[in-house]
Amino acid sequence: MSITLRVGIDVGGTNTDAVVLDDDDRVLAAAKRPTSADVTEGLRAALDAVLAELPEPHLEKRVKRVMLGTTHATNAILERRALGRVAVLRLGAPATTSVPPLSEWPDDLRDTVAAGTAIVRGGHFVDGREIAPLDVDAVRKFVATTPADAIAVTGVFSPASADQENRIAEIIRAEIGDVPVSLSHEIGSLGLLERENATVLNAALYGVARDVTAALREALEARGLEVETYFAQNDGTLMAVDYAARYPVLTIGSGPANSLRGAAYLSGVTDAIVADVGGTSTDLGVLVGGFPRESAAAVEIGGVATNFRMPDILSIALGGGTIVGAEPRSVGYRIGTEALVFGGTTPTMTDAAVAAGRGTVGTRPVPEEWHERLAGAVRAADEAVADAVDRVALGRADRPLVAVGGGAFLLADQVPGAREVIRPAHAEVANAVGAAIALASGRIETIVPASGGGSSRARLIDNAKEEAAARAVAAGADPATVQIVELSEIPLSYLSEPAVRLHVKAAGPLARQAG
Repeated sequence: MSITLRVGIDVGGTNTDAVVLDDDDRVLAAAKRPTSADVTEGLRAALDAVLAELPEPHLEKRVKRVMLGTTHATNAILERRALGRVAVLRLGAPATTSVPPLSEWPDDLRDTVAAGTAIVRGGHFVDGREIAPLDVDAVRKFVATTPADAIAVTGVFSPASADQENRIAEIIRAEIGDVPVSLSHEIGSLGLLERENATVLNAALYGVARDVTAALREALEARGLEVETYFAQNDGTLMAVDYAARYPVLTIGSGPANSLRGAAYLSGVTDAIVADVGGTSTDLGVLVGGFPRESAAAVEIGGVATNFRMPDILSIALGGGTIVGAEPRSVGYRIGTEALVFGGTTPTMTDAAVAAGRGTVGTRPVPEEWHERLAGAVRAADEAVADAVDRVALGRADRPLVAVGGGAFLLADQVPGAREVIRPAHAEVANAVGAAIALASGRIETIVPASGGGSSRARLIDNAKEEAAARAVAAGADPATVQIVELSEIPLSYLSEPAVRLHVKAAGPLARQAG
């Protein structure tokens, strides 16, 4: 038996899943509990249930790490709840004054978040030259006269040069002390408004991150567990709790990423389509080299456009709780009482799959009078899945489809557009497994010359690699095992001097612990 154990938890819309893995990544216990209205109670119930499933009681004390994928940040934005007030500072006058910060935000969200906004002189051109010198006096006046829970700072082309943003952070610490500061070059990529939006959301979520961390710590202390805690982020990797406290917006989208990473591990397949069938929806994504394929489009969260990287996910309204014959709607966590196979009166897709012989869920047979109607629902669902697979496959039909999630039995054994359908062991808790086995990572995006000055260009690329690796270590990776797992260059047009947008990602496993 391994010396140390770790727990992976994923909070979904219908269920909260938990698993316990040993040092050899073997699943020792798994549990699934309904997600509660406040999320935290469901988390505690799943943690208690999975620890109770361990083969020996004393093994609970061997748990040394807990990895959490949570919807807390997403829910806070969607529900306009528990968000902090943010002072929004842009370094971009006189170049960007025609479009004020938060101009395209929904009114209710802007009213909830914005403590005040200002555009001061500063910012950079794409090649790193200053648009204007930083107006230090205006910065000091703004932060001194705008009470806020946090401050969001965004400079024009700060991924090309972060000097002014870093200088602002120093000024804020000197003027008003220990107020959380969110800097855009650490959050998003190129694209001023989207990067600014992501930075403001990050600042608004500091309190949410603090509350979630406290709730999880309380749940762990109640079990007498002393563990290291990590949060899953939206690219399928982990970050240490201190790192998550600085960048809570990166936890948005962690659920689908966890499912894809878990599917890769459980199936042993690194290039595949993944269908995660839950109680309300089916999320389809693509594995490339064992990691989620990232979306090339801007991601909108709660009505706000952002530009940080998210998994390329297609969601369709098909889940185990989907009501047959109704507008897309699910019974959700009530499936255990409302579905026909549990003695209820509501026909669901779970009933349809059971009637079609695809699963043996429930306590009662499906009444004969429902069979014809449910068979039609299965045919419609199969067509919807085939269409979704075709849309995410982008013309490739040579990849397998890995079926995971509690409702994976809804899917047919053959799906058009996929080479085969793989159903790995523990597929029902793939999202929690994905959280437990994830690597820690860091990334950086900047601009470097496209050619010429060979040694200078090489030095800039090496510096970017070092910074990405340092961010991975800060997120919790073992410094000895961090590797550069992604390096891409995208040419930028219409510049006086040719340049490329450089994206570097580093990742590595967490260090093993002594027992």
